[in-house]
Amino acid sequence: MSSVKPLPPYLISEEEYLASEQVSDIRHEYIGGQVYAMAGAGYNHNCITANIMRKFGNHLEGTPCATFVADMKVRLGKDYVYPDVLVDCGKLSGDDYFANSPVIIVEVLSPSTRKTDTTTKLIRYINLPSVQEYVLVEQDFVSVQVLRRSQHWQPEYFYLGDAVTFAPIGLTLAVEEIYDRVDNKDMNEFRMRQSVLTTDMPAV
Repeated sequence: MSSVKPLPPYLISEEEYLASEQVSDIRHEYIGGQVYAMAGAGYNHNCITANIMRKFGNHLEGTPCATFVADMKVRLGKDYVYPDVLVDCGKLSGDDYFANSPVIIVEVLSPSTRKTDTTTKLIRYINLPSVQEYVLVEQDFVSVQVLRRSQHWQPEYFYLGDAVTFAPIGLTLAVEEIYDRVDNKDMNEFRMRQSVLTTDMPAV
């Protein structure tokens, strides 16, 4: 998720949070009784979330599973957070404001969110019975970390040239597809190498 900005430290009830969130123009996460305002995300962050959302969404057309980005909350006990991307295969209605049974959760890491995404949220997410995979994507360099329930949450890392299989939905993506249009050193060097290879290919 994009940068987290804590509001002044005061506690509110779960009911107060849910009621205020429905009429707020700004998204807030609710952890341990405290409310955190969500700041906007930058170009690379938005590219990655859009790429994953598009690929997941296209693949899941016509299935019971749905893909959500940024605006769908996940309930973690009495806490509520907004993952960057999630896939939920449960039955959601038009009145639902949070997902109860996500199978895949994706967070795009930034300096301001890395600690929370890799500690507090990680523990909470993997303890949700429905979650099968937790995916952490770096935006400043190319690295995709996947933790799978089937592998006892041991992390697997994927880099350029690798392909990532999202087993709960039967989809495999090349790492470069996840980073399409992203502007960082790894991707810029990758594009330059690809351009040189294409230029050097003999004409048929």
